[in-house]
Amino acid sequence: MGRYTDAVCKKCRREGLKLFLKGARCNSSKCAIDRRAFAPGQHGKSRSKLSEYGLQLRAKQRAKVYYRVSESQFRKYYDEAFRKVGITSDTLFQQLELRLDNVCYRIGLGMSRAESRQLVGYGMVQVNHKNVNIPSYLVKIGDVVTIRESKKDNKAVTTVLEINKSKVIPSWIEMNKEIFEAKIIRKPIREDVDLEVAENLIVELYSKN
Repeated sequence: MGRYTDAVCKKCRREGLKLFLKGARCNSSKCAIDRRAFAPGQHGKSRSKLSEYGLQLRAKQRAKVYYRVSESQFRKYYDEAFRKVGITSDTLFQQLELRLDNVCYRIGLGMSRAESRQLVGYGMVQVNHKNVNIPSYLVKIGDVVTIRESKKDNKAVTTVLEINKSKVIPSWIEMNKEIFEAKIIRKPIREDVDLEVAENLIVELYSKN
């Protein structure tokens, strides 16, 4: 997967809302969208009206950037959601929420999804007490996500846990903060996703292909 190395704050400015890609910085006075609430580029201040396709594309880009996944990954999730019984858009977001890096972000193991992905990749996380270092790993109902015992005193882990100790945990995750153990008790639904996006536009975009 190609790695995005440009300033991620441009992504938020392009979408016109905070996507919380930089962790604590997004809630500070340094947030780029608070300082420059217009799209990046020479003509950023003069936003033109988007066409139907443009609106669909922006909806897809917004969701893709929010979860920090590539185009090929996002399309794969959509194709799998389309094949399953149920509402395609709901199933799509359900899969994205169940990614291990997103679960770690939701429970406070990482200030951003990018940081959570790093911690997973560094082998600091276990699922059902087995080491898992694949950020895209999809957890299931009943799975238990924990920090490896040997990594609980790691400075990067202890620092982020202290900062996020009061973070609100989604209702589809049962969290024991004393031992930092998270259990998936149900599948997430669209209402659990705090992203402003018209998911029907994503379905419309991909249904044309």
